[in-house]
Amino acid sequence: MAVFPLDVIVEILLRLPVKPLLRFRCVSKPLCALIDSHDFIRSHLKLSDETRNHLSLILCSRSLYSVDFASLDNAVELDHPLISRDNRTEVLGSCDGLICLINCPDMGPMAIWNPSTRRCHKLPILELESLGQVTAQDDMIYGFGYDSVNDDYKVVSIFQMIGDRKDSFVSFVKVYSMKSNSWGRIQDFPYCHPYKWRCGVLVGSALHWVVRRMPEDTANLIAAFDLTNEDYKLVPQPEFSDNTFHMYIAELGGYLCILCNYDPARFEVWVMKDYRVKESWSKLFSIAQPEEIRSLDFVVPLAYSKSGCEVLLVQEHYKFVSYDLEHKTIKKINILGIPNEFDLAVCVESLVPLNGGGKTYGKNQGYEREKKKKKKKKKKR
Repeated sequence: MAVFPLDVIVEILLRLPVKPLLRFRCVSKPLCALIDSHDFIRSHLKLSDETRNHLSLILCSRSLYSVDFASLDNAVELDHPLISRDNRTEVLGSCDGLICLINCPDMGPMAIWNPSTRRCHKLPILELESLGQVTAQDDMIYGFGYDSVNDDYKVVSIFQMIGDRKDSFVSFVKVYSMKSNSWGRIQDFPYCHPYKWRCGVLVGSALHWVVRRMPEDTANLIAAFDLTNEDYKLVPQPEFSDNTFHMYIAELGGYLCILCNYDPARFEVWVMKDYRVKESWSKLFSIAQPEEIRSLDFVVPLAYSKSGCEVLLVQEHYKFVSYDLEHKTIKKINILGIPNEFDLAVCVESLVPLNGGGKTYGKNQGYEREKKKKKKKKKKR
């Protein structure tokens, strides 16, 4: 029987989805050690990102749903560790195949979850006692990302209160480190965030939000939080010939994007090729008065197709369309089983472990409640 060289075996394994890799861990101790190694996990993740393989959309409504990005045919409901009868679960961000979840609106438990390996790490309770109890009128801003220098996953929580006259605001910022399994307070967020529940856009090792200097200001800025240095910077914007648009930001293909909504005239997407270099901004595409899109109020690009010729867009939290960059055409995407309205995140399959200092729950522990529910249903029948 022919024996393949180790480097050939590694190259084959790197191209496989997570599910068979988890099975292959049981074949032998050397193979298990290889698949569990830091270098293999990072190489597998890097290749999946580069080839756009093993991507899925995570849709968040009352429940969580997964949609395979390659087929975009139907949504599959997910069991997840924060399932609650009373509270909605929100996705705060996605990074390296990990998803940050929170139960809301009562500032409930938070967790970092790998839906591919079904491992879950529950975060310590976030204490905001110095600013009093959080209410519906206060702003909670979040972000989730990876500090590559310190090999640490971090969650950023910004609590902000705006004064009655809207001429002042105060903020309170805490950062969770998975390595230390603890929250630590850092310097206050120096900008006013005009949107509620707006999660940070992760590009590289920085989180980004659309902000203003003061509550009464109308000029939008882009603030960045460096996950390594834990400091704030402003990102320069391109010179727009027409500033009468609603601005959003997103990540597309690893780059920061500005989304310009000239409602109802057109919708533009600008991409920054060199990070924080103003001259590197360029217009990726512009959609003028499309019949296929009823309203341009909220359209966000999600990801390039595998060929790179199309961009998947989501509109108003409930409808998907695909835009052909070469032919400048729009195609509706109908996905079966999706909820009427949803928030979403793009997630890549990964083997990234949850090595924090706290409790990490495996598949059996994290889904014990669901098993009990199923047993009860069977007994009733």
